[in-house]
Amino acid sequence: MNLVRSLLFAVMQTALTVFFSLIAFFSFPFSAHTRYRLITGYNHTVIWLARWVLGIRYVVEGREHLPTQPAIVLAKHQSAWETVAFLFLFPPVSPVIKQELLNVPFFGWAFRMLSPIAIDRSAGREALKQIVRQGKDKLAQGFWVLVFPEGTRVAPGEKGRYGIGGAWLAAESGAPIVPVAHNAGEVWPKNAFIKRPGTITVRIGPAIPTEGKTAAELTRAVEAWIETEMARLPPAPAHQ
Repeated sequence: MNLVRSLLFAVMQTALTVFFSLIAFFSFPFSAHTRYRLITGYNHTVIWLARWVLGIRYVVEGREHLPTQPAIVLAKHQSAWETVAFLFLFPPVSPVIKQELLNVPFFGWAFRMLSPIAIDRSAGREALKQIVRQGKDKLAQGFWVLVFPEGTRVAPGEKGRYGIGGAWLAAESGAPIVPVAHNAGEVWPKNAFIKRPGTITVRIGPAIPTEGKTAAELTRAVEAWIETEMARLPPAPAHQ
């Protein structure tokens, strides 16, 4: 049954990607925030389909921790689910992504209209400068910034190396950091075609003030909070 559900979902998601890429193309005359609202209709629809086709639900804890001013979200990265859902679970965000994603047919074309921060990850220190330069600009426009500090998806129970880019932007801009833990990888595993039913828990932590702190200090604080909460998250219970 999970194979049939996953196949149906994949077909529908592909059709949605093509459809919303056309919406994204024709949205270019509008402001960045208007384009964002139009294009993230895709994200809402995909997560809705994930619930009704795949049986993947979610709960969000800690919304009261979200600050009123633009912030930098530093989140665990386990799955493709959060790359879709976080664009509407938080205020409008500018995600930090690999430049090459913008070249993916349809998906990348639409992503260009979402005001992402596209970086060359092989550029070393220059990539960090790109995050700071573009990130400050996005924060000034009223966008939050979304960073997955591990850089790539990791399996449940595993931990990647936490990069310093998001914390560096926070230290340079003074914007608060919002740490986020979740267990999406338990139902939507990395690179897995077959997904399984279950309820994802997204846990938002208290905002971390950044003024007067170094990027290294902030990275350690974020890593400690996220990894502690990952160990405390409940399993993703299945719902048929």
